[in-house]
Amino acid sequence: MNELSGQTALVTGGTAGIGLESARLLARHGATVIITGRSADRGAAAVAEIGAGVRFVAADLSDLESVKALVRQCGEVDIVVNNAASFPGALTVDQDVSSFESTFDTNVRGAYFLVAALAPGMLRRGHGSIVNVTSMVAFKGVPGASSYSASKAALESLTRTWAAEFSPHGVRVNSVAPGPTATAGVAAEWGDVNDELGKALPLGRTAQAAEIAEAVLFLASPRSSFITGSTLHADGGGAAA
Repeated sequence: MNELSGQTALVTGGTAGIGLESARLLARHGATVIITGRSADRGAAAVAEIGAGVRFVAADLSDLESVKALVRQCGEVDIVVNNAASFPGALTVDQDVSSFESTFDTNVRGAYFLVAALAPGMLRRGHGSIVNVTSMVAFKGVPGASSYSASKAALESLTRTWAAEFSPHGVRVNSVAPGPTATAGVAAEWGDVNDELGKALPLGRTAQAAEIAEAVLFLASPRSSFITGSTLHADGGGAAA
């Protein structure tokens, strides 16, 4: 259970849902974990829930100054889990500019410049793993998810580009593309739509956040030592149907 001992993992959006469960699992397997989020109260609650080996750093990934401050507070990082996300639901004809921009600021720009700042240390040390949490909708059309799906498709493209740039120096980059997952954040934004998407999958249900966290752990850990530039579709068969 200590396969990640001596490693530091940064999980963005780590105070709830997939991020919280990923942080919990990484800590359980020996990593020192830094979780980020915008709410100090939720951060404190997450740290108390997970226990030793975890600390919280407040950060807003849509704000580049906040990203820079996060990098300064993190120090050297061995594992980055880009999980923080904005996921507004709106049909394309109803999408407002502000919501579109905030989605890309968090889901793409924030992740991009966070990795740009942390990757040099990984490259210098000759090891590291970056896991981008994307989405089934990056590959499959879902009405009302246009800005979110486009942002996650952009992150999928970065997975492949970063793998090409970083992997010759020992840093692996992969994606986990979850299907509909039962989290409080998704329920608040999408309501019953998420459950209906789950019922339409070959497995006939939504995922639990802890199930997606297992995929994150696999790609973050030495278990996937010969995998880079790949996407693990943890989507209940959504990519196949």
